[in-house]
Amino acid sequence: MTDLTAVTDGAAPVIEFRQVGLTYPGPPPVTALKPCDLAIAPGEYVTVVGPSGSGKSTFLNIAGLLDAPTTGSYLLDGIDTGGLADADRTALRGRRIGFVFQSFHLLPHRSAVENVALAMLYTATRGRRAAAERRELARAALVRVGLGHRLDALPTRLSGGERQRVAIARALVGRPSLLLCDEPTGNLDTVTAESILALLDELHDQGLTVLLITHDPQVAARGRRTVAIRDGVLREEEVAAA
Repeated sequence: MTDLTAVTDGAAPVIEFRQVGLTYPGPPPVTALKPCDLAIAPGEYVTVVGPSGSGKSTFLNIAGLLDAPTTGSYLLDGIDTGGLADADRTALRGRRIGFVFQSFHLLPHRSAVENVALAMLYTATRGRRAAAERRELARAALVRVGLGHRLDALPTRLSGGERQRVAIARALVGRPSLLLCDEPTGNLDTVTAESILALLDELHDQGLTVLLITHDPQVAARGRRTVAIRDGVLREEEVAAA
């Protein structure tokens, strides 16, 4: 059993795994994530590091409500996700989690502000936002990541770092509880990667909860807590000084 629960100040953890594990049916069955406990408090910056095939993708899919565990229970912001219907899981994911991937997944023929605004069309909210409101929220999110001067640029006219900033703005625009990053610097050169990691540091300093998954120990070291995963087993690797 792996216990990686964090001390909290009474607020519900953003992420809480209670003996969460996932086994794919066989034959033979394959255990991709062995049962583990993990708690991530609001405002933490946690990195998960491991080599290819270690179980990182399985962990990501469970944390992002893309897959359901086969054992244990997963609470997101105190909500037990186990009994939710598919539509409710999708709505919860849209409201509470902002995703940033290695590939930027931007629409090439839409401007930066349009790419960010379009994300709100697929998020369940209290009533449909008007187009003007979506654009203003998208503009504010792009300003927040340092792209206020590139609102109308197409992705094909943006650098790799700028495209990743658009993707981060898109993840932020719905004001999620959690920013879930999967190898966010994997397609970037060293200098650009550092600028993106500095942006994530800044967002964390503003109070955002960040969970970053990587194979790179140097990237993992940016977190305030680091959890290693290998052969489907999670273990606390390092706790950085506050």
